[in-house]
Amino acid sequence: MDRAHGAALQLRQLPPTSSAHPLSELPFSYKENLIGALLAIFGHLVVSIALNLQKYCHIRLAGSKDPRAYFKTKTWWLGLFLMLLGELGVFASYAFAPLSLIVPLSAVSVIASAIIGIIFIKEKWKPKDFLRRYVLSFVGCGLAIVGTYLLVTFAPNSHEKMTGENITRHLVSWPFLLYMLVEIILFCFLLYFYKEKNAHNIIVILLLVALLGSMTVVTVKAVAGMLVLSIQGHLQLDSPIFYVMFACMVATAVYQAAFLSQASQLYDSSLIASVGYILSTTVAITAGAVFYLDFVGEDALHICMFALGCLIAFLGVFLITRNRKKAIPFEPYISMDAMPGMQNMHDKGMTVQPDLKASFSYGALENNDNVSEIYAPATLPVMQEEHSSGGASGVPYRVLEHTKKE
Repeated sequence: MDRAHGAALQLRQLPPTSSAHPLSELPFSYKENLIGALLAIFGHLVVSIALNLQKYCHIRLAGSKDPRAYFKTKTWWLGLFLMLLGELGVFASYAFAPLSLIVPLSAVSVIASAIIGIIFIKEKWKPKDFLRRYVLSFVGCGLAIVGTYLLVTFAPNSHEKMTGENITRHLVSWPFLLYMLVEIILFCFLLYFYKEKNAHNIIVILLLVALLGSMTVVTVKAVAGMLVLSIQGHLQLDSPIFYVMFACMVATAVYQAAFLSQASQLYDSSLIASVGYILSTTVAITAGAVFYLDFVGEDALHICMFALGCLIAFLGVFLITRNRKKAIPFEPYISMDAMPGMQNMHDKGMTVQPDLKASFSYGALENNDNVSEIYAPATLPVMQEEHSSGGASGVPYRVLEHTKKE
């Protein structure tokens, strides 16, 4: 009786913060956060190396006379192996650390790609572009690293065993049901404008990607956590919720990749990387906070510092991707102004080539009376073809003759 009374007195003397996080669990919780963060950083770093290896393989084959296909080279297969290894590390990280910590760490891949692109791929920049490219890129890398450090330091410390009962309880909770209702309405609204109104704005497409991605990371954490528990001896694979979450993970990942592919056909990859990272991270953190209650029990200072780390990482990624070389788009016409000795016809409002936003067809000069005869276009005669099929005579063609003097 005296021993129980003494234990009660010791519990009363503990500080208020110890009631939310028992002393015996704090080291283990921070250890899990560290393991998850290191796995995510390792995974994103290895994925960046793998992508640059495959890029190096394509560049090397394009610049040589090697007739082999890219998938017959050892470099490409090494890149594929490293990519699978990196994705496995990122997948496993969701089982240890909170969702709100793992998602923003994808900035590591942007930092690694920027550095590897300079060193490994040997992307050359002119000296006059040093201030505009090198300085801003390194400032972006520095900001992204500072933001990543703040994210890891002030990340939420909520940990919960990913059992089937816990996941089911979160899935039917009213905050998540309300969040799902809002997300479904917003997704349908954006999809309507994208499909019916042809609203192919980058914000619309990447918001669709972000909404799907938020469900992907929620289900990935559930599947990864249940697999880790099963490996540890607490079997969770017999729970139906595991297969429900696995099916949702695959479906959302496939549709997310489809929208990303459409975005890559319309916009520059650097713009997609920066805008997509900001939107996807914001929506995914919100989904993790609602579903897994990541920020419950956290004080205001930790939440504000975590938000500051996100903003700094966003700015760093924006500066890195902003200074990447943009691909030169294909122009389906010949610029007459670029030809030496050819006069400029745009000054008088006479169009030489059609507007790309209009129909893809070549036009003629509307008025060429004021143009010198030497610039008059030569008209080739068109021979009439006889069609004997069905006994019908061919449609007569109008033969144009060049009436002006050569």
